[in-house]
Amino acid sequence: MSTSTDTIQQLTTRLPELDWITEPLRLARLSQDFAWFSPVLKQALAGKRGEIAVRPRTEDEIRQVVAICAEHAIPITVRGTGTGNYGQCVPLHGGVILDMSAYNAFGWVRAGVGRAQAGIRLSEFDAHAKPLGHELRWLPSTFRSATLGGLFGGGFGGVGSINHGPLAAPGNVLGVRAMSVEPNPQVVELRGAEAMLMHHTYGTNGIVLELEVALTPTVDWTECIVVFEHFDAALNFASRMATAPGLEKKEVCFLGAPIPDHFTALAEHLPTGCHAVMVLVAPHSEDGLHALAAQHGGTVSYRKTADEVAASNKTLIEYTWNHTTLAALKTDKNLTYIQSGFDPSRHLAQVRALEAELAGEVMMHLEFLRTKEGAHNCSGLQLVRYTTEARLNEIMQIYRNHGVQINNPHVYIVEDGKQNNLDPEVVRIKERFDPQGLLNPGKLRSWGERESRATSSVTSASQPASA
Repeated sequence: MSTSTDTIQQLTTRLPELDWITEPLRLARLSQDFAWFSPVLKQALAGKRGEIAVRPRTEDEIRQVVAICAEHAIPITVRGTGTGNYGQCVPLHGGVILDMSAYNAFGWVRAGVGRAQAGIRLSEFDAHAKPLGHELRWLPSTFRSATLGGLFGGGFGGVGSINHGPLAAPGNVLGVRAMSVEPNPQVVELRGAEAMLMHHTYGTNGIVLELEVALTPTVDWTECIVVFEHFDAALNFASRMATAPGLEKKEVCFLGAPIPDHFTALAEHLPTGCHAVMVLVAPHSEDGLHALAAQHGGTVSYRKTADEVAASNKTLIEYTWNHTTLAALKTDKNLTYIQSGFDPSRHLAQVRALEAELAGEVMMHLEFLRTKEGAHNCSGLQLVRYTTEARLNEIMQIYRNHGVQINNPHVYIVEDGKQNNLDPEVVRIKERFDPQGLLNPGKLRSWGERESRATSSVTSASQPASA
């Protein structure tokens, strides 16, 4: 699928007032995300880019672009600020990059619920919400630049998921205002479970305009690092801290050696070869944290109050989740990562067994959280010393052999990554909101298979019957 130069020219001719981007370097940047975390995706997506980009500021501008694209069958790839890791916003078939970052107005906070346009940065959302006594329930480590719509379309959760689970947990995302891709685009409000059919689908089945999300009361979180000499002691502390019902926290991140050695900016707080646990804890729970650390032989090597974090503009959040991988890559370009989901009933045993089997090649990074069903668990973003794609696949299979789910971050097809078993209703929503299949084509296998079946049926019906 490609678009002629004349057709692309029609966009700028008919909509000259819009913010169009054609400069090659800017267009190349807007056609990328952090897929380079994966050496596999870096190669697979090399050279993929849109033919033109546009940065609409209003719903009407979005509608105008979408209408012309639908009229001329021009592919559309929706993006926020490009902080995803799986090539979500890398166009496979050219077309228009619909950059939503200027469609970013904050809406309101009412009774523990907030609403905003999809392009708002998560840090900006919280800046509006916190003076009103609330904050987002989850923050990815990219919160300074990541958008609300981007998190919904290609993200998982983040800091705060230890209390509220991932975005997919019922009650976190309450409503979505979405636009269809048609010559006469329709705007529809989806609520509850129906809204979640657009979650983590890489913008393939509808253009999300606004999101309504549940919030949590604001807390002035204290940030701490607890260091340990022994792997098991650190793991046991992290698990106990995560599940302690009376200790209020927003983040518990376990970093097995030698991961902390890569954090050069924190070197004075991280003894060489140590195992570390990063915690965001409520001030009234600090005494409990110190007592628990002492029980497990840990030392609190770093502590900053919320005021100190704000004054320094530096936060431990940016060493957790996928920023762990980013920080490590700054010192060792031969690293990559995997994503894993453990069995809540035996996650610590699985972690220990895999550490014993793969230590030295795979470095254990765990984020403690609640599953979308509510169980205490941990999710892994393990660092891997990359050698070959074949060995990377072997490592992921070893994890599966131990009963651990792999959410493969080295693929760009929706069904091959986190959504291992795609709900057929996701395709039904695409039929409703993208009947021509113009949104981020090539990323949703189930739609391609549907189109192939439809084409085969038409071809078969047109063949003359045998004599």
